[in-house]
Amino acid sequence: MAKRDYYEVLGVDKNADAATIKKAYRKTAMKFHPDRNPDNKEAETKFKEAAEAYEILSDADKKARYDRYGHAGVDPNQGGGGFRGGMTMDDIFSQFGDIFGDGGSPFDSFFGGGGGGRGRSTRSGQKGSNIRIKVKLSLEDVAQEVTKNIKVKKSVSCGTCGGNGAKDKSSISTCGTCNGSGYVRQIKSTFLGQMQTTTVCPTCSGSGSQITAKCGTCKGDGTEIGSETISIPIPAGVEDGMQLSMRGKGNAGKNGGPNGDLLINIEVSESEHFSRDGQNIIHDLFINFADAALGTSVEVPTLTGKVKIKIPAGTQPGKIFRLRGKGLPAVQGYGGTGDQLIHVNIWTPKQLNKDEKELLEKMKTMPNFAPDPGKEEKGFFERMKDMFN
Repeated sequence: MAKRDYYEVLGVDKNADAATIKKAYRKTAMKFHPDRNPDNKEAETKFKEAAEAYEILSDADKKARYDRYGHAGVDPNQGGGGFRGGMTMDDIFSQFGDIFGDGGSPFDSFFGGGGGGRGRSTRSGQKGSNIRIKVKLSLEDVAQEVTKNIKVKKSVSCGTCGGNGAKDKSSISTCGTCNGSGYVRQIKSTFLGQMQTTTVCPTCSGSGSQITAKCGTCKGDGTEIGSETISIPIPAGVEDGMQLSMRGKGNAGKNGGPNGDLLINIEVSESEHFSRDGQNIIHDLFINFADAALGTSVEVPTLTGKVKIKIPAGTQPGKIFRLRGKGLPAVQGYGGTGDQLIHVNIWTPKQLNKDEKELLEKMKTMPNFAPDPGKEEKGFFERMKDMFN
């Protein structure tokens, strides 16, 4: 199952500062804390998920990589130095336990004691939906960082009301249910005792305000259909099927809510000259029998232009030449650059005239044309194995 967006897990925006991220993690961790949810596997999973999100977003370097590359940017299997999979509950408490306060119970504010109340909510409106697009790249594009300018049809903030959905400023009033806070509180009796819960106000949906007269253009939604040309930076080394994201570039949120994200699915086109094997690229070179036997020099294409290589006399079919550093870089720059492998194929003519047939008939009986591989000649798979040792 695909990982959830870390900002979504903690319920914060991309631009949230460290204090906001810490506060959001504390709130989420308390909600799904195992002491509050005994024998609840789903709550335990969400508790660990919140710890994973906090470990990444509380670290400035990891957060920056995540913002640009998504989960791939912090995947330790790709050199991202991200979340350490397999952390136990004890690991989480050891690393983040102090986030709950100065040694007190994380649930003090939920039961009859102390507990500071919430201030006025700054959240308004509904977050916009994500947009998913596909960007096609060539292997030449993948070899270096490129920027693609894509025109995206999307919901944008209403130009008439500025996104608040109201006819004018006088048409916006404070919600009478929550008095503008966006939340309502309730005291419930549970087997653990009295518990105070805070929920989004059902009247204003958390905005803290109500609209008495709607905007004539957007009919109160705060959005209208438009388009935007977005410059999308594509890091070098991306692979087919990889997904990148640009936060805040999706559909506009209703009633002034935050924008959704733009999700970019990468599609790498097949190449006329190359096939890809991770960071390495493979080129099939076809030469005739005479050039293989006598030796020659040939030009071969690379991702950055043509280069000339020497074919030694007596080159056998399946010989592999390596051009170091002529492959693809690893995404994010971790792992260096791959190589170009040139696989030699000896072209056998499909049609022969009379003179050519007579010449070959004479040649095939000559001693040096009798196959004699010997121990020094390796098969294709042995040669491929040697390439990676």
